[in-house]
Amino acid sequence: MEECQSKLMLLGAETVAPSDAKLYLLMLQWKALTVDFNQWQTRNPELISTNPDVLLELGKEELQKVKNDLETMLSTVQSKNKHLEEDLKREQQWYEEQKQMLETLNKIEEEVNTQDEHPSTKRELNELETKVLKLKTFRKELLTALGGFLDEYFPLPERSENIKKKNSSAEPVVELITLQEILEMLINTLMATPHEPYITINESFWPPYIELLLRCGMALRHPEDPNRMRLQAFHK
Repeated sequence: MEECQSKLMLLGAETVAPSDAKLYLLMLQWKALTVDFNQWQTRNPELISTNPDVLLELGKEELQKVKNDLETMLSTVQSKNKHLEEDLKREQQWYEEQKQMLETLNKIEEEVNTQDEHPSTKRELNELETKVLKLKTFRKELLTALGGFLDEYFPLPERSENIKKKNSSAEPVVELITLQEILEMLINTLMATPHEPYITINESFWPPYIELLLRCGMALRHPEDPNRMRLQAFHK
């Protein structure tokens, strides 16, 4: 009966103005609270026991449960705080590096602006551009030589399989990337985001390549995630 009256009131609320609908809803809430209040008024609490020793033991058990829950929560919060502190430390380090880089660039800009009137400035800039071009050319040649060396001595498994395995109908699920590509990813990530230099290891990474980089000390795994690794910071 109570449920039918409540549905009728809601149907009536849908056909009246918004202010009247709010009044209907408030009346419905008031009625529900009144029913709950009357039920609690007529309810008699059941005593578990009148024995003080039994009540004491029950109280100890409840307090122990609360203590265990609080210790679990404390451990979780402390672990989360530790991760947050590590993230904050990395972000602060990255901020300091960016700040130093900005200060250096500002200083260089000031020096260039003060030397604009000197005729030697243009010649120095041209010499600097020439050096940069030479470095880019040398870098390209170095990467080409490195790629040739890696392709010859560290080929992908498809290149070194025997004829019997090549004739097998099985095909790799994913296409593996070369060792050179892995090294370039590590280097580019370290240079682009030094505060977060880790890359994610997926199925395209051949496991022997990963073991080779780790054993040689060229790469390091993430201390908490074995599926991520970074290049060893040789420049520090």
